[in-house]
Amino acid sequence: TPRPLIKSIVKVINPQIGETVYDGAVGSAGFLCEAFDWMSKSKELNAAEFQQLQNSTFYGKEKKSLAYVIGIMNMILHGVEAPNIIHTNTLTENLANVEQKDRVDVILANPPFGGKERSEIQKNFPITTSETAYLFLQHFIKMLKSGGRCGVVIKNTFLSNIDNASIALRKQLLEECNLFAVLDLPQGSFIGTGVKTVVLFFEKGKPTEKIWYYELNITRSMGKTKPLSENDLADFLKKVKNQEEGENSWHIDIGSINKDNFDFAVKNPNVVEEIDNRTPNEIIAEIERLDCEAAAALKKIKGIL
Repeated sequence: TPRPLIKSIVKVINPQIGETVYDGAVGSAGFLCEAFDWMSKSKELNAAEFQQLQNSTFYGKEKKSLAYVIGIMNMILHGVEAPNIIHTNTLTENLANVEQKDRVDVILANPPFGGKERSEIQKNFPITTSETAYLFLQHFIKMLKSGGRCGVVIKNTFLSNIDNASIALRKQLLEECNLFAVLDLPQGSFIGTGVKTVVLFFEKGKPTEKIWYYELNITRSMGKTKPLSENDLADFLKKVKNQEEGENSWHIDIGSINKDNFDFAVKNPNVVEEIDNRTPNEIIAEIERLDCEAAAALKKIKGIL
């Protein structure tokens, strides 16, 4: 997950001293490290608060051995002396067994998407699906205390998929949580993958009444040499607090959402699609003109060779 994006998610969720922070797909522990930096710099800590941050604030789980080791090392390097990270597959835990004492105040995560889980693991969840990210989202909703806050990265297709699991999970999210913001990320935000993603920001304990969207438009071609930067997210961070509307941000009322499919895909109402008003003959003439240009260019190249 790009570091500027992690920092922005942490800023929006704003974990406070005394709250517990959890990532059930901890990976290299980027979210927990950034949350530690944010909380440790939020005020001048007394001895008790420092110990609280060290020992009873940050919790994580990771399935893969290498990622687990890297996550532990990363947290130690950031100043957490004894990280509370467990080497386990989070999804093997039955949601029915989650008790109030297990719940947390803040969840920050980018769970793996596109993966498939076995049928015996799927039985741990009320909404049956093999999609790893959807199982994690159910886990996160269950793990939050009432009033708890979550910032989670997920594929943008989750917002509009028509399979039963997606519809049921969207319904649960909107009815049990206040989905107060959706950040739509551009293609190429995650280096090495062309997957389009969104960040869901929600608070558990009250239903969603309206959703604020922000569409992050970046004109440059993104990649290893031009990754997502803090500058790119500055306007989002400026507007999210008061949920300002603008060219790239808008609200939708939950009453306008179709209750048959709970589709709340990103559709910027400020963007007017250009309609091609040309006649069929004009389009054919344009194609013929381009073909002639291409043939002439090819002939010129052959003459040079």
